Amino acid sequence: MTTVRNRAAGWHRPLTLLVSAMAVLTVVAAVGVLADQRVLTGAPIWLKPMKFAISFVLYGVTLAWMLSLLPRRSRAAERAATVIVAMAVLEMVIVVGQVLRGTTSHFNGTTTLDALLFSVMGTAITVLFAAQLVLAVVLSRRSLADRAGGYAVRLGLAVSLLGMLVAFPMVAQHPAGAPAGVSGAHSVGVPDGGPGLPLLGWSTTGGDLRVGHFVGMHALQALPLLAILLDRFLGTRLDELTRARLVLVGGAAYAGLTLLLTAQALRGQPLLAPDALTLAAAGVLVAATAAASALVLARRARNAGVVLVG
Repeated sequence: MTTVRNRAAGWHRPLTLLVSAMAVLTVVAAVGVLADQRVLTGAPIWLKPMKFAISFVLYGVTLAWMLSLLPRRSRAAERAATVIVAMAVLEMVIVVGQVLRGTTSHFNGTTTLDALLFSVMGTAITVLFAAQLVLAVVLSRRSLADRAGGYAVRLGLAVSLLGMLVAFPMVAQHPAGAPAGVSGAHSVGVPDGGPGLPLLGWSTTGGDLRVGHFVGMHALQALPLLAILLDRFLGTRLDELTRARLVLVGGAAYAGLTLLLTAQALRGQPLLAPDALTLAAAGVLVAATAAASALVLARRARNAGVVLVG
């Protein structure tokens, strides 16, 4: 994929500063996980800042790289990226500040201050969502050097927006047994802070909306990686149009997976305990993806045959 060969020298400076700051915060939070024995909602109190910081490192690097692919500068895209940086910083200031206060940042309405801070976080994420939408529109209207890579970037942005939307139903969750003053939850059918997967914390006794949110958000990295792998290992065997079509299939499958995982969580099912309906839907998704990929490759083979005969 020729588009990945751009140099980092032209990367968006506020995004690179965000990445540097979040990398430092990752180290600080990791030390906090080891040194601070406090536990909040069933997990080390510094674990959430550490996970958020790591996520923003990946997010910032990916967006900066995507902006570097534009054939010419876009002020709208750069301003949108700067807004994203501002909202990310605001989000992390509140998350870390609440840890220092010894309380939760999300779904916390136990005091007027806590409710205000959670409201500010909700506004910040909404603004960040709108700014990323602007980035997606700008990149969809600009031609990139490689068609498959261009599709991967645009689909990655679009599916990650879908992943962000998964976070909104969290606010509407009210599991039985939740503490007073808590409005919303990651889990469905069980209170937050119960048994969960190691490190990730995803519930093993009920549904967890963080699964679909996590998978959808990482379309930003997964779909460009798919385009890179297709170019690296099949670039000499598959033409650019075929690789682009395979990326489209991959993007549709990834969006389908995000929706499937979200539906599973909303039905109160743990990730590792799907019922027959969830397994059937997963089977349909796999079969449809395989069939679509086979059709793309068959079309390429037919076109190659026509060229040879001609």
